[in-house]
Amino acid sequence: MLRFDPHPSMASTDMLDGAAVLVTGGTGSFGKSFIRTLLKYCRPRRLVVFSRDELKQFEMQQNPDFADLEVMRFFIGDVRDRDRLEMALRDIDYVIHAAALKQVPAAEYNPFECIRTNVIGAENVVEAAIRQGVRRVVALSTDKAANPINLYGASKLASDKIFCAANNLSGAGGTRFSVVRYGNVVGSRGSVVPFFQRLLNEGAEALPITDPRMTRFWITLPRGVGFVLSSLEMMSGGETFVPKIPSMKVTDLAEAIAPGMPTRTIGIRPGEKLHEVMVPEDDAHSTLELADRYIIRPSFEGWSYDAGEALEARPVAEGFRYASDNNSEWLSIDDMRTLLEQTDAGA
Repeated sequence: MLRFDPHPSMASTDMLDGAAVLVTGGTGSFGKSFIRTLLKYCRPRRLVVFSRDELKQFEMQQNPDFADLEVMRFFIGDVRDRDRLEMALRDIDYVIHAAALKQVPAAEYNPFECIRTNVIGAENVVEAAIRQGVRRVVALSTDKAANPINLYGASKLASDKIFCAANNLSGAGGTRFSVVRYGNVVGSRGSVVPFFQRLLNEGAEALPITDPRMTRFWITLPRGVGFVLSSLEMMSGGETFVPKIPSMKVTDLAEAIAPGMPTRTIGIRPGEKLHEVMVPEDDAHSTLELADRYIIRPSFEGWSYDAGEALEARPVAEGFRYASDNNSEWLSIDDMRTLLEQTDAGA
């Protein structure tokens, strides 16, 4: 039996009725799912897709899901270009920052490009949002930003710090910035799932496993969208939101995708972890727990979380660590098959 609801809660879309929303990296897996959800469940004044790939934008415009010409806007631009960002953010109320260079090997091989997009790009989003009077910004992060061991994770940690500290720059009543951090997304282009499926379709006789002990966090795109929406609604500014999501062993994932197929161990690649962490032990003293998430409070003085008090958030225990290997919630092989079927049906 599936242990978590794969569908987003729509209780947090009222604030977006009549609002203008911009999504950086809006042609990606998350961006398209987020925009599709807003078009279905609320009445935004304007939805702006901001990305640098004109082909993906063209293909998105041909999709009937995004055919609302009164609401949809498509802006070619790069988060590296602050001037273009400032133009795009005029009269925008809310920003979801999903643009990033995300492939670990590509970041290791092209470090300058990773820094320009993930770190300098974050600074550009902050400055443009403050100058244009955006109300709230939620930046998407990754579990690899917690105790990073590769450049991608380190660049996203730097990005997270930039967004949390940006609240110090915007002043009282100015733009509010927060971060959402979660794990692997079922069905996204960058996950191991499509890689395994491609090998299976190509007639592979065994699936490559880096280490049979390896575990990962998993979340569906709809639940990720719902989590971002609810975080956008409850944020005070400066916090990092971490959803409570299930873990899975990579060997069980392989069995879910290709039942009975043997695996071969190829060893952990450079920059890869055996287990992922979303709340490091060093952040335990700053972490609050709610029923469905953890909230890592910012380190700067004078910050308070009124919403957390209203929601009865409680501090976690000293030495707490939220990692994919010590999780209390796990996906079974049947759970993952159900999620994959739902993902394929919604594609």
